[in-house]
Amino acid sequence: MMQSMCRWLRARAATTLAAMGLAVAAGAATAAPAEPALVLQAVAPGTYFVQGETALGSVANRNFISNAGVVVADGGVLVVDALGSPALAEALLAQIRRLTPLPVRYVVVTHCHADHIYGLQVFRAAGARIVGHVGCREYLASDTARQRLVASRETLAPWVDERTELVSPDLWVGDAASPAELRLAIGRSEVIVRHAGPAHTPEDLLVQVPASGVLFAGDLVFRGRVPFVGQADSRRWIGALDRMLALKPAVLVPGHGPLSREPMADLQLTRDYLAYLREAMGSAARQLEPFDDAYARTDWSRFAHLPLFGPANRMNAYNTYLLMEREAP
Repeated sequence: MMQSMCRWLRARAATTLAAMGLAVAAGAATAAPAEPALVLQAVAPGTYFVQGETALGSVANRNFISNAGVVVADGGVLVVDALGSPALAEALLAQIRRLTPLPVRYVVVTHCHADHIYGLQVFRAAGARIVGHVGCREYLASDTARQRLVASRETLAPWVDERTELVSPDLWVGDAASPAELRLAIGRSEVIVRHAGPAHTPEDLLVQVPASGVLFAGDLVFRGRVPFVGQADSRRWIGALDRMLALKPAVLVPGHGPLSREPMADLQLTRDYLAYLREAMGSAARQLEPFDDAYARTDWSRFAHLPLFGPANRMNAYNTYLLMEREAP
């Protein structure tokens, strides 16, 4: 038991700075800064998104590794996530201004990982109200969040620097006023914000646009790449995916990767990957098989072709192994 606890503590320390999409891992990049290809793509009438790169966060891409969504209604604009640096948020706001002169009313934070929140200050300055789950409160006030920002100021400068701030939401999902769901009226349109966690993070939120059938899934779905599991509760994550499957969205916008017009298949792929991790590593943990042996004998061929399999899969497997040790009776 003591050996298992030590392994868990080492893993937690190792993954603290690796969380939030593995962005810090590439912080030492020295490529010259370049304009990111930030282009609004149509999803449905009045609904758009920008797609981040399938890469690690770096100076070269301004930490543009995650997606963001835009819903334009008759009463204003709602944005889903704020991207990974203030410069990216400024570029996104400029793209929105080309679509409409209407103000940005809300920015919904699907979860508080760095590649989704470092642009929030730009939208707050533009007058938007920030919406997040109460699970963000503890993280945003933590030493982990502050240390993460300090590290990002070094590895992602000048795009993340001393002027970059941690921004706390104005409206909360998960408190007494809105325990699990918040309905936001934007003129005559309505957007539903639902708590789906704890899964990828404790604070995972879904953003549903009922009029068009679009579902913004945040990092509950990593389309076309291996998800980053980190310290996630994969059992509850699978449960969240089951609930998303029950919603039967027409179009799904993931936190990473291209949008899906076959959302049921893409939701199922993420679910299958998590379930396979639990099955393979759970069996090893129950049989007290050393992790290295279990990882080496596991057949990863179904998922090995996916982008970021190399950087992410071994860490995902190890954290799942430790999780299954703790879950074992």
